[in-house]
Parts: sequence; structure tokens; C-alpha cells
Amino acid sequence: MAFSNFLPSIVLPALLSAVGVQAHGIASALVIDSTFYNGYNPSYQWVNPPPTVVGWSVPDDLQNTFISPDKFSTPDMVCHLGAKPAGAAAPVRGGDVIEVQWTPWPASHKGPVLDYLAKCDGPCETADKTKLKFFKIGESGWVDQASDLWAANVLTNNNNSWLVRIPEDIAPGNYVLRHEIIALHAAANPNGAQSYPFCYNLAIDSTGTANPDGIPATALYKASDPGIKFDLFSHPTAYVIPGPALYSGALPVSQTKPAAITATATGIYAYTVAAHARAAHVATAAAAASTTLVSRPKAASPILPRATPAL
Repeated sequence: MAFSNFLPSIVLPALLSAVGVQAHGIASALVIDSTFYNGYNPSYQWVNPPPTVVGWSVPDDLQNTFISPDKFSTPDMVCHLGAKPAGAAAPVRGGDVIEVQWTPWPASHKGPVLDYLAKCDGPCETADKTKLKFFKIGESGWVDQASDLWAANVLTNNNNSWLVRIPEDIAPGNYVLRHEIIALHAAANPNGAQSYPFCYNLAIDSTGTANPDGIPATALYKASDPGIKFDLFSHPTAYVIPGPALYSGALPVSQTKPAAITATATGIYAYTVAAHARAAHVATAAAAASTTLVSRPKAASPILPRATPAL
């Protein structure tokens, strides 16, 4: 195997450690209907050629940083620093549940989790991110005041994963899923909130006809919004989730812990699809088939390339 096509796992961890990419976590992959889809990984910058994935690339984010409120009006707010469209799209049906997988997220970084969709004018692989208009399909903020449990903590507790359901009534087509955590641990300070948006291309198959209105990501929030300028440690009694109102056709989903993932001797990950991984409208036979043991490419670690069989 040519070195240009594969960097040994002993090299990539050292490279990524040097740039500190595990500091906060990244949205690294999707699981849809028992199929695993790689997102973007900073290690791909040392792989030639880089793999084609469904996650938008973030080549400028070597320090795994964030978008601060003074940058909310810039194109970086769309899908992160210098984000570029993904080269592929993950197929999904209206009503299906998508599992967004993260690398470890620190418990101290409390805050809301938000999900948006934007329909592309043509393939999302060639979309102009500044022209995408997003509508909100999911939001969760302060889940339990008594225990100070936030949506980001739920994500951490659930094997660093988050579930989002695709609305059933939207028209079929190519969409960008914008998935975001806003960390509030420094949000009492001016421009202290930290936005971590990540994007994925979706090809949505649906019988719906709705084309919801959206707004550019650069207009989603303002630095003065009560859900952005927020003192997490001042004994607040309420929290206002930032951004536009939730789309009327948005579908709720229970944030339950996904099935455990175990590595096999061959370096392939095997898992059993949890009951929540399919929408309720899926036919019984198809749902039964989805609970069988399947394999997916190894990508749970943010610092390792996809497993390759020994030559």
C-alpha cells in the first residue's frame, strides 16, 4: 500500500496531538438506518487523496476552536471555520432518525444542542454556503435545573451522540444538516459563548411537499441574545434557547443512549441497532431486519484512519 494513500495509526495520533484537536470534540460521523457514514476528520489533511465523506470539511480548524459571537455574521458561522461542502450525501427518509456521533465532549461545556436543515439549489456538493437558508428542526437547552443538566451533558452521557429526526412533511431533495453545540461556560463575558457547528450533506427521500422558509446561518443569533450572553454561574432560573422558532413540522425524538460499540479483531466495528434508530412508520419487516448485527467502518476514534485489511 502506498504511503500517500494511508498514514499509519502511529503517525496520525502524534500529528493530531500536536494541534490539540481533541480539546473540545467534533461531530465526527452519522448513523442512519444502521449504516455508518464518516464525517470530516482533521487527520484527512495528512491523507492523500483524502476520503470522500458526507461531512463538510473544516481545514482551517486545526486547533478545534469555535465561532465566537463577534464572528456570528461571518461565513464561518455556517458550517465552521473555512468549511467546504462535503463530496457525498447520506440518504435518509422523512421521519427517520439520524444519530450524530461526537468525539468526547467535556462535561464542563454546558449548553444547548440545535439542529437545522437547508435545502440546496442542486447538489449540496457544490452549494454556496452563504446562500443556504436554514430552518430549525431540533433544539434542547436546560434539561433539568435541579441537577444542572444541559443538552450538551445529555449528549456526553449518551456515548457522545445526539439524535435528530427528519421532518416527514418536507419535500424531497438535497439538504444540509447543520448540527451545533453552543458552550456557555464563558458566556457571561462579552463574546464568550462558543458555537461549534458541523454540517452534513443529506439526500432526503420524502412524500412531503413542504418547503419551509429559512434564514442564513449568519443571521441565526446576535451577541446580545439572552441565550448567547448568559451567565451560567449566576444561579439563573431560566434559559431562552437562541435562534429562530422551531419549524412547525419538526418531530420530537427521545435522546436515549445508543447501543454499545465494540471493536472486532478485524478492526471493523460491530453494533446492534437500537430501537430508536428507525422511524415508527418503517414497515415491520424492514424494522426487524434493522436489528441484525451489522458492520461499519472503523471511525469512532478521531485520530485513526479507516481500518484497512492487512495486505
